[in-house]
Amino acid sequence: MNIKAMMAMILQKQLTLRGVNSLAPSDYEDIIEVLIEQLRGLELNLAARESDDEQKS
Repeated sequence: MNIKAMMAMILQKQLTLRGVNSLAPSDYEDIIEVLIEQLRGLELNLAARESDDEQKS
């Protein structure tokens, strides 16, 4: 099982515990994909900021 599938399973379990039962398995995978893309963007943004800060010093 790959990381995305494991994360989707964790998300599904957590949402089910909170009463969300209406999503299809593909919905959980899609949500995880969006989250990973957003995290990558944040990581790149933070790296760029750190680089800018180092250049200013």
